[in-house]
Amino acid sequence: MTTDMMNDIERVLYDKEAIQRRISELADQLTADYKDKNPIMVCVLTGAVFFYSDLLKKLNFPLDTDYIICSSYAGTKSTGNLLITQDLRNQIAGRHVVIVEDIIDTGLTMYQLINNLKSRNPASLKVCVLCNKDIGKKQWDVPIDYCGFVVENKYIIGYGFDFHNKYRNLPVIGILKESIYT
Repeated sequence: MTTDMMNDIERVLYDKEAIQRRISELADQLTADYKDKNPIMVCVLTGAVFFYSDLLKKLNFPLDTDYIICSSYAGTKSTGNLLITQDLRNQIAGRHVVIVEDIIDTGLTMYQLINNLKSRNPASLKVCVLCNKDIGKKQWDVPIDYCGFVVENKYIIGYGFDFHNKYRNLPVIGILKESIYT
């Protein structure tokens, strides 16, 4: 991590200790709910990879892993349509599925992803998100079953969150200085 990258943070919201503590709490909740269910844990790439990796290391039950690359954004703007560029490898019909995502903003991507995966007839489908952006009433109603943090409606970077694919490797979650993206 370079000092230059940290200088682009207006304010740190969560340091690495707070992030790991909250992930441990989420892992305890998931372990209680899934210890006998052998779920498929689906990582929404690319942003969730840090969260997903740390979360899985703390889960205490059998599970299968899978990955999906999808987005409804081009750069920083929503396109309004879900684009899946890499689909799941596993069949999820009859299986318990937990989607692990980095952030829910307007809810559009997750809303469309949930509908897509529900059409594949999983036994259950839950959402685990590291950050839920506090934007008031969301445009798209998305059930969040496990939530790490509610963050303010600012541009978030670090710990997987990026701006033009930079800052993902910062060990903290912070707010990007507005002068960087305006």
